[in-house]
Amino acid sequence: MEPIVKLENVSKCFDEGKYVIKNLDLEIFEGEFLTILGSSGCGKTTILRIISGLEHVTEGKVYIGDEDVTEVSAEKREVNTIFQNFALFPHMTVFENVAFGLRMRKEKEEVIKKEVKKALDLVELDGFEERYPDQLSGGQQQRVAIARGIVMHPKVLLLDESLCSLDLKLKRMMQIELKKLQKKLGLTFIYVTHDQDEALTMSDRIVIIEKGKVQQDDTPQNIYQYPKTAFVADFIGESNLIKAEITGIKGNTIHVKTKNKITLIFDKDEKDKVGNKISIMIRPENIKISKSALQDGLKGEVKEVIYDGVITKLVVGVGNAFKLKVTAKGNVLFNVSDEVYLKIDKGSVIPIREK
Repeated sequence: MEPIVKLENVSKCFDEGKYVIKNLDLEIFEGEFLTILGSSGCGKTTILRIISGLEHVTEGKVYIGDEDVTEVSAEKREVNTIFQNFALFPHMTVFENVAFGLRMRKEKEEVIKKEVKKALDLVELDGFEERYPDQLSGGQQQRVAIARGIVMHPKVLLLDESLCSLDLKLKRMMQIELKKLQKKLGLTFIYVTHDQDEALTMSDRIVIIEKGKVQQDDTPQNIYQYPKTAFVADFIGESNLIKAEITGIKGNTIHVKTKNKITLIFDKDEKDKVGNKISIMIRPENIKISKSALQDGLKGEVKEVIYDGVITKLVVGVGNAFKLKVTAKGNVLFNVSDEVYLKIDKGSVIPIREK
């Protein structure tokens, strides 16, 4: 399958010698919902602006379909961008907002009416044509912005943190709506966000960026369950990151010991050797916690308790100054200073072997 967007060895330098993006290679495929995820200032929005043509590359090539668009201006690229604030014209009706691009392209009036109606039907805003933006909810405004983007039939729709201004409940609803709409349209979406929940909920593929470089390019499931770097493990979801040393290799398993003398076991990699330093990740929800003794369990003391409805988040001290984040489900109540027991199964220990 040929990529619909391709960045080839792309670099962007704003100040002499200071690269925001360095030697980036990225392929995005037709019909894919790809999210570029990272913290503020990591370079993710710059990547989006490079694809849209709003930012010129310092080095490298940009392709949309088979065309090299590196030197092509933004208005001539077959992409549309939806910004954080939706950028709707307050003095225009919903119809006129959606029709704006078609009017700029000097389409015939009958074509404009047909295309606007089709776009509004797709985002389920039929009957809203004569309303103004200030008469719409945040979710409705976002759908108008999407309609204005898709009415131009772009090859790619670019979304720059387009849900960030919505309240939490509406944001979660729109995450599902946006994913459903993308599948219905069969259109390529490139979404930029710093919100890991958005990325995990909506994406077919996530590209995690840190300091202008790709940390991991993978499915949401693999990124969450098998992070390749300590940065990814810490950035996505809650995690316990522990430094350890390999103390023994037996068959296909490895024994590691942490600085607090806790021994853990997991599957061997061909590069593993006794004495190697390694990081291990354990998700809080993969640690079993009980007030009763567990076979091969670790004894600990509850240091913090945060009740979060369906779950309870705990910090448990194990040994001298060693703490683990634990997620407990069910009706068992835990309090600070409770004596508890933790069980970590072999399959829950994820090794991170960074170069």
